[in-house]
Parts: sequence; structure tokens; C-alpha cells
Amino acid sequence: MFLLQRSWTEMELLPLVCFCLLTCSGTTFGDEVTKMILKENEDVILPCSLDSTNIKSETFDWKKDDQKEVFMYQNGKLYNNGLSGQDPQFKGRVFHFDDQLQSGNASIFINKTKVSDNGRYSCIFPHHQPRTRSIIELIVDCILKDRTKENKPGSCPEPSVTNLHETNDQALLECKLQGAFPKPKVQWLDSDNNTVPAEEPQVTESRGAYNIILNAIVKRSGDYYCVSTQEEICHQVDRRIQVILQEKTTADPVTQGSNTGWIIGVAVLIGLLLVAVGFACHFKRKSNIGTGSVV
Repeated sequence: MFLLQRSWTEMELLPLVCFCLLTCSGTTFGDEVTKMILKENEDVILPCSLDSTNIKSETFDWKKDDQKEVFMYQNGKLYNNGLSGQDPQFKGRVFHFDDQLQSGNASIFINKTKVSDNGRYSCIFPHHQPRTRSIIELIVDCILKDRTKENKPGSCPEPSVTNLHETNDQALLECKLQGAFPKPKVQWLDSDNNTVPAEEPQVTESRGAYNIILNAIVKRSGDYYCVSTQEEICHQVDRRIQVILQEKTTADPVTQGSNTGWIIGVAVLIGLLLVAVGFACHFKRKSNIGTGSVV
């Protein structure tokens, strides 16, 4: 009976001990996570506050994924102004609201977010309980663009485009990419951004890199673009080629109608003139006969 009672008491104490350990470490059950979604290059404010307490003489620390130092304020000192240790990713890009510290505002402003800023941000007051006052899940959606100059691993260079064969009414275009990874999506587009029907792409792979050839037949003059898209690394690049065909032109119906009317009008006018000349000749002949003249 004593052993049973002792075991029951230990079972009751175990959750309490765990709760105390978690509280002392600054973590509590049910931490709320605020999710924020925005586009690359947009600015963002990560909210955090200590009620309405004046925090000018306090310390608060922002971390990313519990490891990277984003921003720290310590009794008037901060990164790049008395404190060191800020992660290079955030240098010169993160600011606080100094004029709002008296009202407890510990929010930070991140300038021109990057895809690499994706992660979980924690606002921590190390000398208060609970220590963690705000947790933000930041999701930065990328913008598809040419990232060749950013030295993105795997970002393929501009494709090469060629007019393989051309007749009076069509041209065979070839788009070729080499050494791209991850595997890109390749397509032909016209100047209005419409997809041009193409043949099945010819794909070869060597050591994880892809070589792709995509051919398409076009039947109109204009600018055409071979576009390569690698969504995984937010990389998109294109190459333009101009096609000029000897296309058969069809007369505009309005113009054609006007020309027909003009021709008919001229024909009628000539007919009237011929009739008038005929009548004139007839009357002249009768007149000559009446006077005895010989024509």
C-alpha cells in the first residue's frame, strides 16, 4: 500500500517538475507562432512588446532559428553601436524603434527581405518571465528572375537559340541549354507571352546536370523567346530570336470593297462616255446626210 501511494505521488510530481524546468528555460506550452508571408525584396516589421513597460534600460534579443543573432538591444547599446556578434546576413538591414522603447515596443524592421530570411524568429527578454515574448514564422516567397550574377549554384546561363530552317511560311527554331541543375522547365513564348507549341524536349543527364534541346515550328513573323525556369532556386532566364517570314497577305475586306466599288464606278463612267460618243456620232451623221455632205 505504501509503495502504491509513493508511486502515485511521484506520478503527480513529474508533470510539475517538467513544467518548472520548461518555465525556467523560458519555454512554455502553447507558444503561439505568428505566420507572416511576403514577397522577396519587401520590407517587414516583426512585432514584439513588453506590455507598456519602459524598456530603455532593458535587454531584448532577436534570434533566427534559435541560432543566428538578428538584433540585440542592451541598455542603449545595440549591434554596430557598442555590441558585436550580429550575423552578417542581417548587418545594415535590421533596425528597432528607438522612440517607442518607453512604451515597451521591441519590434524590429527588416529591410528588403531575401529568400534566405525564411525561418522562425524569436523575441527574447532574458531577464523577464516568460523570456520569449514573440515567435514569428517568416515566409519569403521568391521572385523568378535572372540570378546568374548571384552565383546561385546550378543556375543555368542564357540558352542558345537558332533558326535551323526557314521557308516562306514557317521557321524551325531550336533552343539549347547545357549543364543545368536542378532540372529546368523550358518553353517557347511569343512576344505576347503566349506558349508556342513545341516538340517533345530532348533531355540528357550527366552527373546530375541536364542538357535540353527544345524545337518549335513558328508560322508568323515576330520575336520569340526561349525561357528556362528553375523554381527551386527562383531562377529564370530567356533568350530572344527574331523571325521574318515572306507571309502571304490578305487584303483588308474594307479596302478590298472600296477597290471593287472604284473599279465598277470607272467602268460605268467609261460606258456612259461610250454611249455619249455613240449618240454624238449618230446625230452628226444624220445632219451630214440632210445637207448632202458625204462622210
